[in-house]
Amino acid sequence: MPESFPSRPLRIAHVEDHETVQLGLAALLAPEPDLELLRSAFTVDDIVPLLDEIDLVVLDIRLSDGSTITSNLSRLHEHGVHVLAFTAAETASDLRAASRAGVLGIVRKSEAREVILDAIRQAGCGETVATTEWAAALDSDPELESAKLSPKEQEVLALYASGDKSITVANRAGLSTNTVAEYVRRIRHKYAMAGRPAYTKIDLYKRAVEDGILPRPES
Repeated sequence: MPESFPSRPLRIAHVEDHETVQLGLAALLAPEPDLELLRSAFTVDDIVPLLDEIDLVVLDIRLSDGSTITSNLSRLHEHGVHVLAFTAAETASDLRAASRAGVLGIVRKSEAREVILDAIRQAGCGETVATTEWAAALDSDPELESAKLSPKEQEVLALYASGDKSITVANRAGLSTNTVAEYVRRIRHKYAMAGRPAYTKIDLYKRAVEDGILPRPES
């Protein structure tokens, strides 16, 4: 279930190793009263002291400090911040790595102003940003090991990951809420064993899309 928009502005950090791109995003955000850019930085290290104050990190996939998208996402997720990948023309493997690491979406720097702003607002509130880049990254990923879910587990996952509350899933699937909770626990465990952990509801949505249980975002 997507989180509701906060009453205060979304607090954003931008990690990008090209100053011109930093300036461009800052200019894009400046007129928006609901979006506040707290820091532009060249590395994730530079924003670590601010992470407890930040709602969203807009992150370049490939930085010149030698860090990887996987290691950067791991550090950021430890602090509970949402991450939106903001990219130029990375390879398919880079996009897949970003998707597997848990970004909420992948947005091209060449997109129109409103597309970028909409993606930032969605990701800042914890919503999946279903872009064609993200869908393409999933389509081309040869390394997705099956979690081997049973038909009933797939049914529960489809309902739960679509945003239904546990009680609604229980009613629609003919189960008790306790049984739904056990199914979700079991589904998470199976994905973890397959090397595709699903810690959050957004992660479960991604896994359901990856496995064809829910439809992919439209191109």
